[in-house]
Amino acid sequence: MFSKAFSASIIGIDGYIIQVEADVSDGLPLFDLVGFLASEVKEAKERVKIALKNSGYLLPPKRITINLSPADIRKEGTAFDLPIAIAILAASGFIPQENLENTLFIGEMSLDGRINTVTGILPIVNAAKKEGFTRCIVPKANAREGAIIHDIGVFGVESLSEVISFLNGTTMMDEEFIDIGEMLQEYYKLDNSPDFSEIIGQESAKRAIEIAVAGQHNALLIGTPGSGKTMLAKRIPSIMPELSFDESLELTKIYSIAGKLKNNQALVVERPFRSPHHSSTSVALIGGGRFAKPGEITMASHGVLFLDELPEFHRGTLEVLRQPLEEKCITINRLNATYTYPANFMLVAAMNPCLCGYFPDRNKCNCSIPQVKKYLNKISRPLLDRIDICMEMLQVDYKDLKQNKKSESSMEIRQRILNARKIQLERYQGTDILFNSSLGPKTILKYCKLGKKETHMLEEAFAKMNLSARAYHRILKVARTIADLDESEDIKERHLCEAIIYRSMDKKFWEEV
Repeated sequence: MFSKAFSASIIGIDGYIIQVEADVSDGLPLFDLVGFLASEVKEAKERVKIALKNSGYLLPPKRITINLSPADIRKEGTAFDLPIAIAILAASGFIPQENLENTLFIGEMSLDGRINTVTGILPIVNAAKKEGFTRCIVPKANAREGAIIHDIGVFGVESLSEVISFLNGTTMMDEEFIDIGEMLQEYYKLDNSPDFSEIIGQESAKRAIEIAVAGQHNALLIGTPGSGKTMLAKRIPSIMPELSFDESLELTKIYSIAGKLKNNQALVVERPFRSPHHSSTSVALIGGGRFAKPGEITMASHGVLFLDELPEFHRGTLEVLRQPLEEKCITINRLNATYTYPANFMLVAAMNPCLCGYFPDRNKCNCSIPQVKKYLNKISRPLLDRIDICMEMLQVDYKDLKQNKKSESSMEIRQRILNARKIQLERYQGTDILFNSSLGPKTILKYCKLGKKETHMLEEAFAKMNLSARAYHRILKVARTIADLDESEDIKERHLCEAIIYRSMDKKFWEEV
C-alpha cells in the first residue's frame, strides 16, 4: 500500500514543503529511506521503528520504502521522524489516508514515542499556511511559537499515540492560541532595559549615537579604558523604536532556526543587541558552517551588532563584514545548497586608541608611534570607510561625577529619533528605502541636495581630507539625518559641518599618528 504525509524543512530562513511518501509491499523485510538525506535523517528509520513498537504498533515483515521529495534538495535535521511514522502507519492501514489531507507534521521522536522539540517551527508553519495547509501538528514545546501564525490550526502533541488518536478522531485537541497584543503589553510593562539617564557626561558621544540610530548609521567609539564606550553601546536598544510585527516575525524565524528562542518564548519582541567576543571566527559572525546556521550579523538584524575591542578581532574576521554592511544580507554558497540570511543590522564598534589605551596622553601612554600605528592598522581603510560616525570619548571629569547631574532619559531621546524616522518614512514613501543610510548614489543626488555654500564647504573638505567617493556619500547621508533631527527640509551648513566632524575624527588617529 502507498501513502503520503507532508512535512517541511528550512533553506535560509524560509520553510519549504517536503512530501513524505511511504510504500509498504510484499517482499524481503527491509526499511529503506531515500531522497538525498543527511546522516541524521537516515538514522530516523531506527528511531521510528522502535518508537512505533513501544507505542504498540508492530510493523509487518514487509518491504518498507520511504521517499522524501523533492529528491534534489538535501534534507537535514531530525524533524522528519513524526511524518515518516505517520506515513508508514497510513500505508499499513492504521490511519485513513484522507485524515492526513491538508495536514503538515513536524517533530523528532524518542524511542518511547514521545515527540521532542525541534528548531525552525515558525518559518515552517508560515510556509504551510502559504501552501494552503489548514493545520500543523508540532511538538507541544513548539506550539506557542507556531501559533504566532494565524489562520492555520497549530496543535501541540507530546506523543505518537496522541497524534494517532487525534487523526483517527478518538480524541479531540484544542488549537494553540496566543494573544499577541496581550503578550506585548505584558512585556512592555516589565521593560527594565538600561537607560541613557544613567550615563554621566559624554554629551557629544550621546549626540553621535542619537544621529546614528536616527539614520541607521554605523558608528565607532574611540576612547580610553573606563570612558563609558561599552556602557553607552548597551543602551542603544533603549532609544530605538519598538519592533514592528513584521520585524518581530523575521527575528523570531531567525532565532527559531538558530535554536536561540528561550523556553516557551513565542515571539522576539525586543531589539537584539549582539556582542560577540573578539575571539569569534568569521563563520560565527556571518553564519554557515557544516550545518548551516545564521551568524551573529543575522541575529543582530533590526538591532545592534556591537564589536567591543575592535582591533582585537582577527583582521580576516572583520573583513567579512564589508559586503553585508553594504548589501544588508549574506549569501553562503555550499556544495549542496545556497543559503541567504538577512543582515540588516546597525554596526557599533568600540576600541582603545592604542595597546595601553591612553594615547595621546604621554603622562599615561608609553606606546611608541610604530606600536600605535600597528595597533590601529589592524582595521582596514575599506572597513573604516563603511563607518559613518566616528566619535572620541574622553574621560569623565570628577566634577561631573560628583554633581550627579541628571541626564536625558532614553524616552526623551527616542522621541526625537521617532520624529526623524517618521520624516524619512514620508520622504521615501513608495520606495524600498527606510533609512538615510540606505540611500544609493542616485537617490543621494535626489534627496541630499546642497546649496552653494554647502557645496563649497563639502568641496573643500573633500580636497583637504582626501576623502573617497564612499566617504563623500556617507557624509551627505549623515548630514541628511542631522537635518531630519533638526526638522529641516534642507541640509544647512551646520548639519554638513557636524557630519564632516564625525568623518574627520578617524583621520585624527589613522593619518596624524
